[in-house]
Amino acid sequence: MAAGVVECADLLLIDHNPQEADDGIVNTTPRSHHRDSGVDDDISSGHLLRPGQIERLESRRGLNENQSRVIRDRRKSFIVEFSQMNGPPQIALLMATLAIGYGCTMGVTPAIMSDRFARINHGYDGVACDSFSSQDEKPNECFLGNADAQAAASISNLISNTFTFCTASLMGSLSDEYGRKGFLLLGLLIGMIPSFFLFLIQYIPTMNPWWYYTASSITGLVSWAAIALSALNDVLPREFRGPGIGLLFAGFLFGISLAPTLSLFLKRTQLTIVSFIVIAFGFIMTCLFVPETLKPQVAQETKRRRILREKRWLGQTIKLIIFRPIHEMSILNRNNFFRLISALAFFTGMVQSGDQVLLLYYLEDQLSFNQKDIAVMFLTIGITGIIVQVFIMKPLNDRVGEKMVIAISFMCGSIVNFLYGFASHKSTIFCALILSGFNGMSFPTISAIKANNVHESEQGRIQGALYSIKALASGVGPAAMQFVYSKTKDMNHKSGSFFGPGTMWYFASFLFIIAVGLTLILPNDKANTSIRHGGGDGTDIDGDDEAGDTTGTVIIDDNDLEEYHELASGGSLSSSSSEHSDYGTI
Repeated sequence: MAAGVVECADLLLIDHNPQEADDGIVNTTPRSHHRDSGVDDDISSGHLLRPGQIERLESRRGLNENQSRVIRDRRKSFIVEFSQMNGPPQIALLMATLAIGYGCTMGVTPAIMSDRFARINHGYDGVACDSFSSQDEKPNECFLGNADAQAAASISNLISNTFTFCTASLMGSLSDEYGRKGFLLLGLLIGMIPSFFLFLIQYIPTMNPWWYYTASSITGLVSWAAIALSALNDVLPREFRGPGIGLLFAGFLFGISLAPTLSLFLKRTQLTIVSFIVIAFGFIMTCLFVPETLKPQVAQETKRRRILREKRWLGQTIKLIIFRPIHEMSILNRNNFFRLISALAFFTGMVQSGDQVLLLYYLEDQLSFNQKDIAVMFLTIGITGIIVQVFIMKPLNDRVGEKMVIAISFMCGSIVNFLYGFASHKSTIFCALILSGFNGMSFPTISAIKANNVHESEQGRIQGALYSIKALASGVGPAAMQFVYSKTKDMNHKSGSFFGPGTMWYFASFLFIIAVGLTLILPNDKANTSIRHGGGDGTDIDGDDEAGDTTGTVIIDDNDLEEYHELASGGSLSSSSSEHSDYGTI
């Protein structure tokens, strides 16, 4: 094809160079012969108009039949498009598989560890601690063992999240350059170790539970979940990222809801074997079926940026090695918006991690939850979460925008945690669990907003940095809630006291209220993707100043390039001869 300037419906000019086309790089310069101020505003920034922007621009103009067909194809069902992409369906299936593996033992681990601590630390030698039907019958040694298990879980969680805080952003940045798949496999390999030790503990009566908690701690060295989110953002367009990440979590919730029901049919030792086998299967599935989503052009751009940054550290290799993780996390301090969204991730991370780590121990200790109750609990969480992520989140996002989705999610989280603290019967907990599905909308939406405000070559870095701040919150949250619990757990014995063991959930509810206030001051142009909700067009992304200017050069794939050409020509993609001649006004 001859090099030239292509005008897409008088709105988009593409300077097409044959050599650059082979590399998937297109230089773009928007121009308009019209004086429609609304159109001029959308194309004045000098960047490639993305698929979502083209829809908005073309909706203001008359389209011929072929151009309308292209636009209709882009408006396919979100789930249909998600399922047809190369990468997202495989990653969602992987998440569901891993959720089954981890979920198999999630419901029985607190009981196993509480009983083992009661025997090792407090001399208990009776029947299993979870076999008592009421709190009055349970020996004091079992309560003490449960408290030891909660403390061990909090410490293990703190160490794991400290590792994640220190390494997640660096691992994400490295995956921006060397690919996602290798780091994903490394994270899964480390994730198999705790299941193996949990199996050994049940076969060796004298084995200390700290073997399991130590193995759990080192899983924080490589956050496979952050790598999976980066891989998803490599493929999804910006308007689909929030719901797409939500769909990924829906796969995880499917596995979580299914796995605990296995405890009704299998013994604990069998569950730990199943857990190890399923996680190993996920590792093999990743090797064989999960594709590498990082484009070579993006990897080259990331390497170029890294080399430019490292020139400033020339001759200071040791200093570079020590300070690189800190530098990678500096992306969170890029501007006020990034600092604000990081604060939201911190608050939600504190509470959600506290719920995950302490809720099971609390329910077993205070409301006598048994294995059947726990299975129903996870089934409820899974079903409501899937309904919200698959059927509610995308329409809600389209109607109110990402900013209000986060606010609604945090408000629901505040109500849920208040009900946890207020509950004196199991029915109240199950009502709260139904509402908790809406709380799951926050983190996918925050991840998508971060991804929408950085360059393609920084997707791994920003997701890693986001997981770093979430890891810090996840370490602080359970420890803070455990501290509140230790100071208030005996207050319910005092006549008329509002406080008691559930006070830590009131504290968590208050943190969510603070997060709602912070959400409402987010700027619409950066938080929302839809112009209807005041969203920006994605062209005012703040980049890394040290990496050099990349304005006007955008990496797109061949399918999108063909679509732009067809929009410009009004012709058909099948007419090969016309493709190589002219696409519009030169």
